[in-house]
Amino acid sequence: MKIKDLRELSTKELEGKIMETKKELFSLRMKQSTGTLDKPSRIKELRKDVARMKTILKEKKSAGGNTDGE
Repeated sequence: MKIKDLRELSTKELEGKIMETKKELFSLRMKQSTGTLDKPSRIKELRKDVARMKTILKEKKSAGGNTDGE
């Protein structure tokens, strides 16, 4: 996902995206351990996506508290 798109999400949406990505990462790791993983590079992409989302989430929380847009 693009950083610009991630910055437009609320903190709750970002937290949800992080959880979804972590679940996908877990399933890919399971596939890797059984030897059925098609694209091993996808694991690296997801790890970086999670790091980006966590960074943006931390920035939002330190910048002004609750920035949910509500």
